[in-house]
Amino acid sequence: MSRAHHLAPFSDYQQLAEKGPRIITKADGVYLWDSEGHKILDGMAGLWCVAVGYGREELVEAAAAQMRELPFYNTFFQTAHPPVLELAKAIAEIAPPGMNHVFFTGGGSEGNDTMLRLVRHYWAAKGQPQKKVIIARENAYHGSTVAGASLGGMKYMHEQGDLPIPGIVHIPQPYWFGEGGEMTPDEFGIWAADQLEKKILEVGEDKVAAFIAEPVQGAGGVIIPPDSYWPRIREVLARYDILFVADEVICGFGRTGEWFGSDYYGNQPDLMTIAKGLTSGYVPMGGLIVSDKVFEVINQAGDFNHGFTYSGHPVAAAVALANLRILRDEGVVARVKAETAPYLQARLRELADHPLVGEVRGLGLLGAIELVQDKAQRKRYPADWAVGMICRGHCFANGLIMRAVGDTMIIAPPLVISPAEIDELVAKARLCLDLTLAEVQARA
Repeated sequence: MSRAHHLAPFSDYQQLAEKGPRIITKADGVYLWDSEGHKILDGMAGLWCVAVGYGREELVEAAAAQMRELPFYNTFFQTAHPPVLELAKAIAEIAPPGMNHVFFTGGGSEGNDTMLRLVRHYWAAKGQPQKKVIIARENAYHGSTVAGASLGGMKYMHEQGDLPIPGIVHIPQPYWFGEGGEMTPDEFGIWAADQLEKKILEVGEDKVAAFIAEPVQGAGGVIIPPDSYWPRIREVLARYDILFVADEVICGFGRTGEWFGSDYYGNQPDLMTIAKGLTSGYVPMGGLIVSDKVFEVINQAGDFNHGFTYSGHPVAAAVALANLRILRDEGVVARVKAETAPYLQARLRELADHPLVGEVRGLGLLGAIELVQDKAQRKRYPADWAVGMICRGHCFANGLIMRAVGDTMIIAPPLVISPAEIDELVAKARLCLDLTLAEVQARA
């Protein structure tokens, strides 16, 4: 059926047809099972999203109850329904101060499309329609729609579809391990942040509408900025009249041990894109949190001619409300900060002594392991060796999902992972590193 009918995302279809997909049939807690009966620890929480773990009956019951009461109605034409209004209020209560308004979408990509439309609407309403350019970062991921892929800085995505679209420019990412050269991490963090000011001046402040960035670049390889980066970015933003957009699709809803990555770093965005952990992935939903500052302008500007059939879908909203209650009432976010994040980071860093590992980094329940040929020089293996994919294959074969971004192995397990399950994750990761090293050495 896969070969005959299914077009999978981000896939080489000939390669997929030759190998066949791995069929996942059930899940519970932090574990998956495939059609062959293998049990797999899901070190990626699905696709960064299954915050409360698999098998939470509260979310199933919330969806079923809402389907019986009101399975669907739109939020166009001056209508609404209780779940969407209650959810908007609940999100405002946990968002950073002054962020009290939410536009709902079907996912993070749509959230960033909405952001682009709304940012340009905002500046036009202020009488500055020429402020259209959005600055983003190289190797960032902001979705896979035309606007989302353009905002993202992944060149292999830009190569297909004549992207980026006009009005989007990129600056270097704060990736010290891969691009810091001879600079110290703090020196590199300052340099990378200063590229924002350089680009604003190059484009012209009168033309720049916004800067968008993930607190931590997730799909880019869990790129954690040096400590000097965000304070310098805040200094730059304070000097110019542009909006700051935080893409919180991955970092939001507890991943960093705070409700949002912006809370972790002390940033104050004007807009925040959300998705993934909002519903723990049980149903699709995303959105854009809008600050009072931005809302006060667009509130006076007539119609915002934008929306989706499923904006604020009642079933998705009911599931999101139940999910937020679990995260809050069971103290999940607080436990990540106080217990599981420190434990995971300590255990992960034990892997730094492995001969294949050049760096281990992470924060909250995010982690990255850099695979290198020469630790001292931060030198990679030849790209065509695909060492990361070799490691990923050993992980799958040994009951662990870790994702390969080039030769960087990344993890983002469910927020409910226990210390014992973290021990299992790290033990399996070490085994797979050993197997990868043996295979690479045999090839050399």
